[in-house]
Amino acid sequence: MLRAIRGEKVERTPVWLMRQAGRILPEYRAVRNSVSGFIELAKTPELAAEVTIQPVDLLGVDAAIIFSDILVIPEAMGLPYEMVEKRGPWFPNTIRSSSDLKKLRVADPNEELGYVLEAIQITKKALNGRVPIIGFAGAPWTIFAYMVEGSGSKTFSKSRAALYLDPDFSHKLLEMITKSTIKYLKAQITAGANLVQLFDSWAGILPPTQYAEFSLKYIEEICNAITEVPVTVFAKGAYFAREALGKMNCDTIGLDWNMSISESRNLIGPDKALQGNMDPAALYGTEKSILSSVDEMMKEFKGCKHVANLGHGVYPDIDPEKVKLFIEAVKSFK
Repeated sequence: MLRAIRGEKVERTPVWLMRQAGRILPEYRAVRNSVSGFIELAKTPELAAEVTIQPVDLLGVDAAIIFSDILVIPEAMGLPYEMVEKRGPWFPNTIRSSSDLKKLRVADPNEELGYVLEAIQITKKALNGRVPIIGFAGAPWTIFAYMVEGSGSKTFSKSRAALYLDPDFSHKLLEMITKSTIKYLKAQITAGANLVQLFDSWAGILPPTQYAEFSLKYIEEICNAITEVPVTVFAKGAYFAREALGKMNCDTIGLDWNMSISESRNLIGPDKALQGNMDPAALYGTEKSILSSVDEMMKEFKGCKHVANLGHGVYPDIDPEKVKLFIEAVKSFK
């Protein structure tokens, strides 16, 4: 995978999946059921390492992404969250004004996020160089959206309103998140991460001008700061930002399933590796249709630096055997 990102010759295309360490695997559910919930699992380094390694052993993927959550950053900054069953993350308190910023701090990952770093160290030792470890964080705009909104949302209207009503406050909070994220990613790298990925899950809900001001600016700051390992940026729905992302100091750009591969390559240019981008829902299909979808994707990526993946995280109710079929189809593609 690292060779593919660098553009070196590889014997085949590497493949992994977003959310591969999770609910599709019965083995994961068994570990999850041994503790009180998601947050306890993520904060128990030995168990987090165990479920990180499961997809490498059970699915045959070419990378292990550390089992954690993007919302550990707000918690480390002083804004704890809860994971509500069937509802997702929820923040008992929110950040809505400049006065609220006094409740926050720039996170010290060694103090507040040591459990993630320890999980990486355990995983690194257990994998013994078999595959690289991916560290990750949420992009600042996506983290901002949760901290202001207080939960997931179809519109994130409170978060988006803040950008119009109080841009000064918005930039101050985004700057604190950015500083925290840079420290966190560097700590993950020191702990053993071989590459890192930024997830901008809510990129697509902003118009292009606001995305440039309130997201791209901070993603670029992070990309410029992380020089030790390759950086992947996955900005879901930000089709309008592909050309700008192509000019950043990142190594790989993730494409969602709505982004044309050929158009993306033209906009981004030849230097970046591309990651993705099969429709996750294609894995609900028949064996024949899955093989056809993989073949179509691989042919379209032909001739460019490519890390095979889905265009978003694998859905929790997809049959693990169909996930294995996807992975094997990528591996056997000539």
